[in-house]
Amino acid sequence: MPRVTALSSRATRVVSALSATAVATSIVLAAPATADTTETRIHDVQGTGRISPMVGESVTVPGIVTATRDFGSARGFWLQDPEPDGDPRTSEGIFVYTGEQSPDVTAGDELSVTGEVTEYRPESQDSAYQSTTQLTGAEWTVSSTGNELPEAVEITADTVPDTFAPPEGNLDELELQPDKYALDFWESTEGQRAVIGDARLVSPSTQYNELYVTTKPGENPSARGGAVYGGYDRANTGLLKIESLIPFDERPFPTANVGDTLTGTTAGPIEYDSYGGYTLMATELGEVADNGLEREVTAKQSRADLSVATYNVENLSGVDDQAKFDDLAGGVVENLRSPDIVTLEEIQDNNGADGNGDGVVAADETLDRFVDAIAAAGGPRYEWRQIDPEESADGGQPGGNIRVGFLYNPDRVSFVDRAGGDATTPVEVEKSRSGAAHLSVSPGRIDPQNEAWADSRKPLVGEFTFRGRTVFVVANHFASKGGDEPTHGRFQPPARSSEEQRVKQAQVVRGFVDELQAAQPDANVVVAGDLNDFQFSETLGTLTEGGALSALIDTLPVDQQYSYVYEGNSQVLDHILVSDSLRRVDYDVVHINAEFADQASDHDPQIVRFRPSASTRTDWPTN
Repeated sequence: MPRVTALSSRATRVVSALSATAVATSIVLAAPATADTTETRIHDVQGTGRISPMVGESVTVPGIVTATRDFGSARGFWLQDPEPDGDPRTSEGIFVYTGEQSPDVTAGDELSVTGEVTEYRPESQDSAYQSTTQLTGAEWTVSSTGNELPEAVEITADTVPDTFAPPEGNLDELELQPDKYALDFWESTEGQRAVIGDARLVSPSTQYNELYVTTKPGENPSARGGAVYGGYDRANTGLLKIESLIPFDERPFPTANVGDTLTGTTAGPIEYDSYGGYTLMATELGEVADNGLEREVTAKQSRADLSVATYNVENLSGVDDQAKFDDLAGGVVENLRSPDIVTLEEIQDNNGADGNGDGVVAADETLDRFVDAIAAAGGPRYEWRQIDPEESADGGQPGGNIRVGFLYNPDRVSFVDRAGGDATTPVEVEKSRSGAAHLSVSPGRIDPQNEAWADSRKPLVGEFTFRGRTVFVVANHFASKGGDEPTHGRFQPPARSSEEQRVKQAQVVRGFVDELQAAQPDANVVVAGDLNDFQFSETLGTLTEGGALSALIDTLPVDQQYSYVYEGNSQVLDHILVSDSLRRVDYDVVHINAEFADQASDHDPQIVRFRPSASTRTDWPTN
């Protein structure tokens, strides 16, 4: 197996380019002294696998320039052989890397390029990302200009295989089977031109000027135009990321929402990107047709019902612009219809990431501004409860000291305050003489010094009363998926290393719920928040095992099971789980952010309305 050269820090290459006079007089550049001047074909360089059989060799290849990248630190151009070999495994295109220097070539130029064959792998040679075969240290001669571009691979609904990848192993060690596996198909087109027609957008346009489309309109569609991710073995093989090589001053990058249509022709070379996988780098970009997606508004609640919502407010700090507070507040008031209780995730301290290491962990100014914004938007005057974390102990954006917390409407629900809760004191379940469960402290953190919460947010439980009934609400923000191998990477199936910590966290929360229910079997329990895991994951299985809690996302139709959009996949990260003591349960994921280019947060909130069943006992705990 040839060694893959990892270019984690790409050196600037000095590229020899001919002037117009040189082209006119057919001056040919001298090849490097060590180079073999015998021409090789691009498909021979690419080979029938992911790694070129010619890594480390100097080769000379002919081809037509199909596109140039004249910006950023990875500039260069794509070269394609107009005479394919007919082998579907071998790509006819390749990227010629010129570092930070823009190449003096134009699409349609016919070149003979001499360079070293390398494999660029993002991050490091050992990373799980796939590599890109390319030529570096290149010199070239121009034979002619204004040539017709080689034929593009047409991508239709039936082009890409339905099976995502080989079942297991390092894909670098396998021959490509482009007629069988989606990842192999895209690898077999690396560097080649591809073209799509009208395609549905399954992600909003991103801040990084990306679009995601599906080439398979019938594959796992969501109710609102996305592509639902429903299982580790149910990848959306029709997903394709699109970026633009067209200068933005000539063609501004489009703004789009999920369900919009990229109309007309979009064409350009295919390359692999560590963010999003295989990407069409558009030299021709279609127009976005607005599908009119609207933000949802949840149903009205009966006054006899208690409503609990959960909302990840994406690093809200006391120094954020007022517009962010106002946008989030509008969602609470208008779209969630002012729930009685809201669990909040990603509340930062008063000065956010600006105060990294300054000792500030309090979030009273952040929460007061949010409460004021909600009242100004026509909502109730909420009160809040939370516990300040230890500095830099709970993960998230450095300096932000994110935590979870509660908002509640005191006109509708009461919070039972019991002093003693702090960053390190664990809350305990206590039982009264009459059999009622109570918290030793409220609010209180669940086993905050357990190793499961290392560098992660600690769950917060609060005791509420509504119409004479006690309700326990647990706010959560589990460890992120950072460190997991990419789904589109070279190792299949990808390792989900971060899941181990979330499973431990789920065990701790589930243990606390078990204690509540052991003390009072009919206790009203709501577990809510950003669990950073899917409904089919081991994390959720740990929480729901045996029926102690039910994951409400499972009660929705499959095409509505999502709260977040990542790399074109509409997926579930946020959850509300409830005990079976709740009656007349009505649940809703309210889509107001994740599908839209204009977002107050990257998460959609969700809400449950219900009637608690267990009456509050009036005597105090025995211990």
